[in-house]
Amino acid sequence: MGTIQVLSTRRFTDDLLDQMKAVSPRLRLSQQTCHNADEVAAALADHPDVEILYSFHLPRNALEIAPRLRWLQLHSAGANHILDHPIMKHDVPTTRDVATTRDVINTTVSGIHATPIAEYVFASILAFRWQVPVWTHCQRESRWPSGRWNLYARPELRDSTLGIVGYGSIGREVGRLGKAFGMHVLALRRSPGQAKEGYASEHTGDRAGAIPEQFFSPDQLHEMLSECDYVVVALPLTPETKHLVGEAEFRAMKPSAYLVNIARGAIVDEQALVRAVREGWIAGAGLDVFEREPLPDDSPLWAMDNVLISPHVAGFTPRYDERATALFVENLGRYLSGEPMLNLIDKARGY
Repeated sequence: MGTIQVLSTRRFTDDLLDQMKAVSPRLRLSQQTCHNADEVAAALADHPDVEILYSFHLPRNALEIAPRLRWLQLHSAGANHILDHPIMKHDVPTTRDVATTRDVINTTVSGIHATPIAEYVFASILAFRWQVPVWTHCQRESRWPSGRWNLYARPELRDSTLGIVGYGSIGREVGRLGKAFGMHVLALRRSPGQAKEGYASEHTGDRAGAIPEQFFSPDQLHEMLSECDYVVVALPLTPETKHLVGEAEFRAMKPSAYLVNIARGAIVDEQALVRAVREGWIAGAGLDVFEREPLPDDSPLWAMDNVLISPHVAGFTPRYDERATALFVENLGRYLSGEPMLNLIDKARGY
């Protein structure tokens, strides 16, 4: 059996590269760090025989430059940035045995972000519940606030209701932590039954889907939102989910509810969100993602006291590449043995 050319356009340490190479002596792995699609195109031109590409960016003519490409492993959980790429226009094979020049296996690193993002979600929720921005403001002013009971005696997380819009790997870890806090967990998912096989690191999440007290279908979104004290958006961005949360959805929520978006900014209609916060349809929001990034200087969200903003960092962790490598190594073994791959992108759904 011949060798298989593997190209990584991300910067991995030598130790992590060695873990990839150790999967099989058939693998010939090269690394060429790239920062945009043009640089990836140049790297592919330098490695025209590449069969497996690990990358985030992808040039439009990737299939022309690398005609032997059979598998694209993305360095992201989402594929929204390549939805209109030619590589997404063909049927998706499940193993290398049925991959053709046109039909390339596409996989993501979904699942490696569950731990840091779920922790971020609860950092935001707890900051809202405990009025942490007020703490820091008073500290900077060396001020002991008056009326402390009214300011800080807010409802506990225990016995509150957490609604998770999208019960994938991140949503399931959020649900697990929510249960640990004694919350009632509700979840919305597109399909009934267990999730398709995907990657889960360190036994995170709720593989069996046993934690939510009730599941809702997409057409029951308003019903679920009306019951929630906290709403977490954890869906992939597709044409179907763009502006899924808009004016009607905010009006369906409790005036005391708090929204956290750690998915993609365009899933939430920001203009509707601004109105919802200003006019008291909801109590506040924690936002890590935005329709335009960086968030424009003139966005009203910057000046809203009951909105917590972070610069798209919820998935950041020193262990990102370590977990991405573990997933890639698992999939390399599956690819070589002809087994179904983890985190296959459904090209019809876009995730």
